[in-house]
Amino acid sequence: MDRMREFEELAKKAFDQLPEVFKKKLENIDLTIEEEPDMEIVKALGLGVRGRLLGLYQGVPLKERTHYYGMVMPDKITLYKRNIERSCKSKDEVFAQIQHVIEHEIAHHFGISDQRLKDIGAY
Repeated sequence: MDRMREFEELAKKAFDQLPEVFKKKLENIDLTIEEEPDMEIVKALGLGVRGRLLGLYQGVPLKERTHYYGMVMPDKITLYKRNIERSCKSKDEVFAQIQHVIEHEIAHHFGISDQRLKDIGAY
């Protein structure tokens, strides 16, 4: 089995294990996997180093949507495969990191900022 397919299966398993209460609220959202982030995204986020970004949420958080929201492209959660793999030593660690990144990016979908995640110890 190739490494991308194995990573995709781990991501699907992690997504499937999310609590139903969250999955029910994840409409119009795509989960994608890229080898690594584009440098333009890294620069726009002010990260400076491509290897630090493990995942990214792009879209309109639920709490910012108004009654005018509709007929839009899906929100997107991207996992950066190489960066996740580089941060781990085993397949189990990769799976745990994928779970963490998905949960983190879903928190952004619900409108929770990085600072709030840090404040509650979920970062």
